[in-house]
Amino acid sequence: MNATEVPVPHLTTVHSGPLHHVEKIILQSVTEIEAWFRQRWRETPPSLTSSVDLRHAGFKIAPVDTNLFPAGFNNLNPEFLPLCIQAAQSVLVKYIPDCTKILILPESHTRNKFYLQSLSVLCAIFSKAGFNVRIGSLDPEIKEPSEVVLDNGEVLLFEPLQRNGDTVGLKDFTPCFLMLNNDLSSGVPEILENISQKIRPTAKLGWATRLKSSHFEFFNQVALEFAELVDIDPW
Repeated sequence: MNATEVPVPHLTTVHSGPLHHVEKIILQSVTEIEAWFRQRWRETPPSLTSSVDLRHAGFKIAPVDTNLFPAGFNNLNPEFLPLCIQAAQSVLVKYIPDCTKILILPESHTRNKFYLQSLSVLCAIFSKAGFNVRIGSLDPEIKEPSEVVLDNGEVLLFEPLQRNGDTVGLKDFTPCFLMLNNDLSSGVPEILENISQKIRPTAKLGWATRLKSSHFEFFNQVALEFAELVDIDPW
């Protein structure tokens, strides 16, 4: 696909009528906003994966939840997947230049068909980005490789995680990078403690150790700075 043909996400009014006041301000300040993001991400690199739930009242827009281990990759517009693949390549080339093998550590509720669809898309994005991607299960009940068939006929292979010294992997697969897609609401499992491999998002940011109250304290600081940038009320 030609670079000029790659679709770019943008605000649309097809289903919602005229632009709201907040949307107009954002569209008018795109250049300043993008420059601000680049500067802030140089100071604090963004999480490898994340999703944000927004509430939009027309006169006010605000995030109500931020998830570092999102399960909605299946909801991405398929037309934007080339951008996702490009982003995956760009981030990992900077983060781990020599990385070729990725082990995804998903949630254990493999009966949730929507989560499985999301996991499938996540695997596809990084596979198409040129990485060897496999799935390692944190579920202690999985002792042997286990196949799960999705509604569309696709098969996901879940393999038992193994630890060797200060590294984890599969029986015949030692990854150079661990991608966590498990919110660790019950805490960090012993098999992931004190490992030497790179893991993102870090296991230290699981729900067992992260508070929404702390998150919104930091968010309020960022929101105030952003509001000053585009001259809107931070409320």
